[in-house]
Amino acid sequence: MADGNGSIIGHDPKKPQRINALVQFTKDFSFENPNAPRSLGPQQQNPNISIQINVTGRQIGEAEFEVNLLLEGGAGEGPGLLFKFELNYAGVFRLENIPPDQVQPAIMIEGPRLLFPFARQIIADAVRNGGFPPLYLDPVDFHALFLQRVAAANAVQAVS
Repeated sequence: MADGNGSIIGHDPKKPQRINALVQFTKDFSFENPNAPRSLGPQQQNPNISIQINVTGRQIGEAEFEVNLLLEGGAGEGPGLLFKFELNYAGVFRLENIPPDQVQPAIMIEGPRLLFPFARQIIADAVRNGGFPPLYLDPVDFHALFLQRVAAANAVQAVS
């Protein structure tokens, strides 16, 4: 929204841009070790580890947004499945002095970037508590993930 001077209401270039985490929480979590105790013995080879990451966000107040970091993964396949997990880790963020055209990148890049270390630790602890060495996920480039998502959305619109 612009005022009569053509500047964005709520955005003052002289003030710093801020994103504050108001709260973060585990929204949903599941860890499965379906073949225990057989799967807890010595492993012959390194299992195939798969990880999927998704980020969603929605506005819940004038300047407040909920961001959900969804992590799914597991080790092994089929009858050799060692474990699998699903984590929906969320946070509520307040944006201050962010121009409207930068709100979506702030939420979809900075929000999950701030949540990721906590979600990573939850998964590492769950895998360790499940009887395996902790699984420390590699850092994620949420900027690249955001750009891929925007490109995919633009490709779908171009086809329509």
